[in-house]
Amino acid sequence: MRSLLALLVLTMALAALCCCEKDPEGPSGPPSAASIKIKKEVANAFVKRQKRSDFYERYFMHYKTPMEQMHERCESYPPCDYLSDQIGFFMAYNHFFGRY
Repeated sequence: MRSLLALLVLTMALAALCCCEKDPEGPSGPPSAASIKIKKEVANAFVKRQKRSDFYERYFMHYKTPMEQMHERCESYPPCDYLSDQIGFFMAYNHFFGRY
């Protein structure tokens, strides 16, 4: 009985060593930058070039609309921000800052 148990344990240990062995053909570390290559068509699918914009778009990238300025003014004042969640932005803004 002991010899059968010893043989079973030895077989299980050898099986574990064979199954858990590293893959000798695979890379041992992280891939280097030189080994990673993709086609231009695939790269262009997720890397987009920024298109040139006209004067109108450049202007609105730097300046905010009056409505956006009002929203930020109300959001930066906690009572107005809280009231805007309860009764709406326009009524809360008029209550605290008067007519726009």
